[in-house]
Formats: sequence, C-alpha cells, structure tokens
Amino acid sequence: MTGIVLAGGENRRMGTDKAFLHVAGLPIIERILGVLRRVADRIIVVTNAPDAYAAYDVEVITDALDKSGPLTGIYSGLCSSRDEYNVVVACDMPFLNPGLLSYMGGLAPDYDVVLPRIGAYCEPLHAVYRKRLLRVIETRIQQDDRRIQGLLPELRVRYVTEEEIDRFDSRRRSFVNLNTPQEYKEAVCSD
Repeated sequence: MTGIVLAGGENRRMGTDKAFLHVAGLPIIERILGVLRRVADRIIVVTNAPDAYAAYDVEVITDALDKSGPLTGIYSGLCSSRDEYNVVVACDMPFLNPGLLSYMGGLAPDYDVVLPRIGAYCEPLHAVYRKRLLRVIETRIQQDDRRIQGLLPELRVRYVTEEEIDRFDSRRRSFVNLNTPQEYKEAVCSD
C-alpha cells in the first residue's frame, strides 16, 4: 500500500502552512509520515510547494491536472502510485492511528474506497482508494465536478462504522484536522 499525503491547500484560515505546525514537539507532517511508514511501503506528498518537503525521504509531486482541490490531489497521488491500494490523508491530521489505517487497508480488496463514517459524515481524506479509480476521477475533474462526495455513489464503498473505529480510536482523534488557529490551540492543549 502507498501512503498519499495531500498538502496542497492554501491554508487561508490558518494563515500558515498547517503541515509544519508543531504538535507534541514535532511538525504535523513528521507525525503523519511516522504513522504512514508503519502502514505503507511508499509515501507520496502531493503539494504546490515541493521545496518545503525536500528534506523528507518521500516522493514529492505536484498536481497532475490544472484544477485545484482534494479530488485533484487524490488523482495526482494515484497517478504516481505503483500500488493498487492507497491510503490518502490530509496534511493537517496530527493524530492518525496506524491500527485503524491498517485495518482499513485490510478491507480494501473488495471495494473501490474504504472510508470512515461517523453519523452522516464521511472522512474522504482519511480513506483507502484503489488506483483503478483514475479514469473515473479524471472524468469527474474534467466535467468540473470535483466533489469527492459526488463520486462515491458510483463506487463500491466500504464505510467503516463507528463501532469499528472505536476499537482502534475510541476518542476518534484520527479525524481531528486543524484548519484554524483555534483548532490548533485546542489540539496542542489536548495532546
């Protein structure tokens, strides 16, 4: 399995590059890479600032298409992946759980996408995607429909239930993402 980190956001609400904020003494990107190294054979960072990731032992790529957004980032990562199964996470998730990610990877062979669902909300940037989705995703992007949620009804999706999530991460911190200074402050105080 390949790990794909989406780090191409504009960080407007945070005001600084979220991947390099420190949580528990480490930049978030280092925390993410540490977890992904436990579950993935290879790691790809998709970013519009490749020089910022030059010091890390990962493959760094930019978007493969001239359209912004997370679906383009997923597409770009899948294009560069050599594996059929790919765990995709956002660069602002400091509390990823390797057990949960491994469990999701184990579910992947029978589905196109494996993603957690809490209540009615899905976590598409904490999910496992198959490489064979490239054509479907590219068609969506070319039609200027870059909503990940809009893609899901066309696919075989395995939703990871709250009960399954709680076996690995009962506090559900895996899904904490930091978009604002207030969210960052809360994450640092709660760690």
